[in-house]
Amino acid sequence: MKTLYRRARIRVAGLRMVLIPGVSAPDGLVAAPTDLRAVDPFVAEELLNGRIVLAGRIYELDGVSVFADELPSQAFAESLYSFEWLRHIRAHRTNECCAKARQLVAEWMALHGRKARGLAWEPDIAARRLIALLSHSPVVLNDAESGFYRRFMKTLGFHVRYLGMIARFAPDGETRLRIHIALAIASICMSGKQSWVSRQARRLSREMERQILPDGGHVSRNPRVLLDLLLDLLPLRHSYINLGHTVPSGLVSAIDRIFPALRFFRHQDGDLGLFNGATSTLANELAAVLRYDDTAGLTTRELPDMAYQRLVAGDTTVLIDTGRALSVELSSTAHAGCLSFEMSAGRYRFIVNSGSPENGSVELKELARSTAAHSTVTLADTSSCRFSRSAFLGPIMVQGTREVTVNRTTGPNKNDIVSATHDGYVADFGYLHEREVDMNEAGTRIRGRDIVSVGGKNNKHIPESLLAVARFHVHPLIELSQFNDETVVLTAPDGTRWQFSVPGRALAITDDIFMANVSGPRRSQQIEVAFEVPEVREIRWFLDRKA
Repeated sequence: MKTLYRRARIRVAGLRMVLIPGVSAPDGLVAAPTDLRAVDPFVAEELLNGRIVLAGRIYELDGVSVFADELPSQAFAESLYSFEWLRHIRAHRTNECCAKARQLVAEWMALHGRKARGLAWEPDIAARRLIALLSHSPVVLNDAESGFYRRFMKTLGFHVRYLGMIARFAPDGETRLRIHIALAIASICMSGKQSWVSRQARRLSREMERQILPDGGHVSRNPRVLLDLLLDLLPLRHSYINLGHTVPSGLVSAIDRIFPALRFFRHQDGDLGLFNGATSTLANELAAVLRYDDTAGLTTRELPDMAYQRLVAGDTTVLIDTGRALSVELSSTAHAGCLSFEMSAGRYRFIVNSGSPENGSVELKELARSTAAHSTVTLADTSSCRFSRSAFLGPIMVQGTREVTVNRTTGPNKNDIVSATHDGYVADFGYLHEREVDMNEAGTRIRGRDIVSVGGKNNKHIPESLLAVARFHVHPLIELSQFNDETVVLTAPDGTRWQFSVPGRALAITDDIFMANVSGPRRSQQIEVAFEVPEVREIRWFLDRKA
C-alpha cells in the first residue's frame, strides 16, 4: 500500500505542476560541476552525422523529432531522456556539435519540458536529467541565443520544483538519494539565496546518513551503486568548496565511509563484484573516482551492515553474499543470490555471477535476478526469493530469504573459513541451504561445502525428492577443459590455471550468458553439479591453483 500511495502522490505532483503555475526562472548559473564519467567520442561523431547511439541501439534523425517518435527500446528512451549523453559532446566540442545537442534539448523542452508525466518524468530519470543539464550547461549554452537561455533556465526551475515536491515519495534507495543530490547541486549552481543552499544541504546530509550504512555500504546492497554515487558526490563536494559553501557534514562522512566499501568489492582485475544488480564497470570511471580516495584505510574482511564477506590470500580474492534485502521496498532491485560467491586470481576473474544487463530487456533483467544466475545452489529450479510481477506493486520480493546466519573462523592452519546459512527455501520445500568456503593461507586452495538440511516450520510437507543444482558461472575470458567426470580445468588468457573438482560427483559444462558485459550480454559457460535431495544432502568442491 505504501508503494501505491507514493506513486499516487508523484502523479498528483505532476498534475499540480501543470495546473498550478509558479515556476520562476533562476537568475543565472554560477557553476557547472565536473562530470567524472567516461566520454565516448563515437557518440558525438554519430550525432554530427545525424544519428543517436544509445543503449546499444541507433536512431536516425530524419526530420521527425526523436522525442515525438517511437523509440527503439525502453533502455534507449531512458538514456535519451536522462540527457547523460551530453557528456560525450565534450569529446567533440565544436560549435556544430554543441548546436546539435542544443537543438535536441530545445525539442525536448518544447514537447515534454512542461508536462511532468510519462517515462521522461520518472523520478530517477528527472533527477539524472537535472544533474546532466547543470553539469553540461556550458555545452548546451555554447553560443546560445537569449531566448533559448531563458527557456533553458525556466526548465531548470521546473525540474527543481517538481523534484522538491516528490522527494519524500520517490522510491527508497538510490532514486531518492539521487533526487537530493540533484537538488543540492541545483542549489549551489543556480544563483539563489543562501537559505536554499543550507536547506538542501541539510536534507542531503540526512538522506546520506540514512542510506549509507555504518560500514560504508549502500542500503540497496548493490556494489555498483557505490561507484555511481561517488561519481555524483565528488563533483558536488568540490563545487561546495570552490564556491565557498560549507560542505555538509553528512556528505563528508558518507564519502569517507564509501571508499573502503568500494575497495572491498574490487576483484584482482580491478572490476567490481556482480551482486544485487551490479553490472559492468568501466575501468576509467573507477580509476577517476579512486584518485580522490584519501582515506588510506585497509580493505576490511567483511561489511557486516551490507552483509558481505571477503577472503583474500596471496593474489586470490573471494567475495560472498551473506545478506538479504533490507526492506520490502528496497527488494525491488534485489537479486535472489544469497550465498553466491565470486573468485578472482591474478589479473582475472574465474568464478562470477551472471550480473545484470545495463541495457537489457525486462525479461533478461528478471532472469538476472534469479538464483540460477548466481554461483550458488538452486533447489527444484526455483529461486530462493520470489518477486512480484504486479504493475501496482512493482518488482518487490514477496517471498524468500528472511534470515541469514554467518560464522567466520580461522582454522588450525591459519585458513580463513566462512560458513553461512539461509532460509530462502524453507517456505516452499522445508530446506535450509548452508555453504562453507575455506581458503588456505597461501590463497592456492579453496574448499567448499554445500549442505541442504531440514529446517524451519514447514517440515510436514517436504518433497520426497527434488533436484538441487550447484552452479559455478565462469567468466567469458576463462577457458574450460574437462579432465574427467569430476574435474574441470579453468585457464586464464595469461596461462594461470585452476582445477575445479567435486569428489564422488559428476559435473557438467553447460552454456551460459554473462550479462554484465560492457558491450551487452555475452556467451559464456558454467559448471553444474546436480544432486538429488534428500538422497544426497551434501557436496564438497575444491578449487586448486595449478603450477
